[in-house]
Amino acid sequence: MNIRRSAAILAVTAVAVLGTGSVPVTAFADDSSPSASPSQSIPRGLYGSADPTYDGVWRQSLALLAQDTVGVKPAVVAVDWLVGQQCDSGAFAAYRADASAKCDGKTPVDTNSTAAAVQALAALGGHDGEVGRAVRWLKGAQNEDGGWGYQPGGASDANSTSVVIGAFVAVGDEPAEQKKGEHSPYEALRALSVPCDEDGGGAFAFQPDKKGGLLANADATAAAVLGGLGKGFVAKAGKDDARTAAECVGGDDLSPEDAARNGALYLTEALAKDGYLKSSLPGAEDQPDHGNTADAVVALAAAGQKDSTAKPLAWLEKNSVPWAAGAGPAAYAQLILAAHATGTDPRDFGGTDLVKKLNATGPAPEVPNRSTAADADEKGDEKGKDDGSVFGVWWIVGTCLVAGIGVGFLLSGRTKKQQP
Repeated sequence: MNIRRSAAILAVTAVAVLGTGSVPVTAFADDSSPSASPSQSIPRGLYGSADPTYDGVWRQSLALLAQDTVGVKPAVVAVDWLVGQQCDSGAFAAYRADASAKCDGKTPVDTNSTAAAVQALAALGGHDGEVGRAVRWLKGAQNEDGGWGYQPGGASDANSTSVVIGAFVAVGDEPAEQKKGEHSPYEALRALSVPCDEDGGGAFAFQPDKKGGLLANADATAAAVLGGLGKGFVAKAGKDDARTAAECVGGDDLSPEDAARNGALYLTEALAKDGYLKSSLPGAEDQPDHGNTADAVVALAAAGQKDSTAKPLAWLEKNSVPWAAGAGPAAYAQLILAAHATGTDPRDFGGTDLVKKLNATGPAPEVPNRSTAADADEKGDEKGKDDGSVFGVWWIVGTCLVAGIGVGFLLSGRTKKQQP
């Protein structure tokens, strides 16, 4: 619950340089990305102060969704900015600097930005036309295997498929009924579930490797657990399910729910030692991945494994606020959604009011709710130090080009590099 942000331009750059057709994958590091260049001003209404080229729609969608979840009514100008990013086709790109210009065949629209915007606008209400066009576009971009890639025509991946499932659920459509041929999104996810008797059994792979193998990926697993359960970014704690804590369930007739429970078991075991997930970016394998850990907390809570969230949630409360301060609005949103899923007060998250911090990165809310009276005073400070992105954009550009990785969605901005 990349979650999550869009990086279509990075993906296009990677393809052009490498001469490959690699499917875009969102990579994300916990180091800061640069602020917007002096020649580029941040649009009025947009959350965050960093260059929005690669994540404008993504971070805006998460920010608005998190505010709505905690009872904050976002500023009209913030909602209007997101609506204005939509193409006539219904799709969204990661960011359009000139939203008055018509989208054409060169506009890098993508499934992740579109599905995130659907979830946000559906929650806010009053945008049925825009949401309807976006959902129709998503349905038209479905692959033959029932899933979605980051961009139309790209190979299906667990993260993109899951965020689109979340969009369908947000508008009341049944994902199982959205089929291309005979295949539903749940079948696409099941095909990416690592068999129980293999290394990383129970987890999900982002995509099959070049030999068709499935390598466990914690980021893809957190996303696919929510997708398999028919959940979007905003999830409440599910009913306790002892089966998840007991054993991995196999079989050719594996249900979406059982596959999701298997994924939750994998996440529980991955978090057991340190209480956090580690980055799988080259050179940063020993570093904590705050965003992925937050997404895993949401996934575990939704799967009815609240006990398994206690240790990572405590770790996030102690360690994640400095990360979020540097990473920007999407990071605050991820933490708010993790708090919401576990019944934790996001206004007292390890002593920090996450809602106030998020509000301060963008235009003042219409209805700020309690604990936000000082938002305007903090706004300048927060806008000055946040980077608006959870992903360490420019560091990732180099990494992805060298490694041959595409760049795209994170249910929250997480690494899609296959990890053992």
